Amino acid sequence: MSNAVLLIIIAVLSYAFGNVNWARIISGLRHKDITKMGSGNPGTLNMSRNFGLKFGLLTFFLDILKGVLPTLVSYLVLSGKTFKGSDFYVSDLAIYLSGLCVVLGHIYPAAFKFKGGKGIASTIGVFLVCEFVHGWQWGMVNVMALIAAAVFIYITEFGAMGSFIAITPPAIGGSIRLYLTYAQSASDINVILCIIVNMLIFSICLFTWFAHRKNIERMLSGDEHPTSIKSMVVKRRAEKLQKKEENKQ
Repeated sequence: MSNAVLLIIIAVLSYAFGNVNWARIISGLRHKDITKMGSGNPGTLNMSRNFGLKFGLLTFFLDILKGVLPTLVSYLVLSGKTFKGSDFYVSDLAIYLSGLCVVLGHIYPAAFKFKGGKGIASTIGVFLVCEFVHGWQWGMVNVMALIAAAVFIYITEFGAMGSFIAITPPAIGGSIRLYLTYAQSASDINVILCIIVNMLIFSICLFTWFAHRKNIERMLSGDEHPTSIKSMVVKRRAEKLQKKEENKQ
């Protein structure tokens, strides 16, 4: 099977996998519809606000996994293969193509009339694979970005801006890695493929940023919904204490 056919299959399956929305599934299991609660966004922060930090984190990790699985499979399937006439690895294009399609499937799912989430957790999962498969030092860019995002959200309560902090450094890191890997080759094919992959990286960020356009407008006007991790933790502790009291009775 040719590389082109494999890339098309990867793109289609990744988009289909991206249509799986864990926030809808989890809220549905609790006989509620997350799209009709709070901000209406079927994502981590809205789940945390309406169902508590536990369900928010569960949604977050499942959405990260949604980005990890198809991207990792794409890498493993095409690992070691190069494009004809170049030394450019097909997997370097495949992982970002898969990632973009997963994110598009999450934000614009055909299964839900193209109304989905905002794609941050899935993008984090995509970038985790894209960097870690090329070495722990690149993967640490993702880890540090996640820590910085969590600290920023905890202190400022600006969830959307924290989301941008989580995905932007890994995107830049991926672009730098591509340059360092293929900079020594001056072949036209490598240059063209590097440009294409960088466009895929930029597109992943662009679609997630665009999905947050209303959050950006609210931040600029001072009307953005606060994302208080401290309040969520306090609420969670209160619920545990209440359950303990009920069990004693």
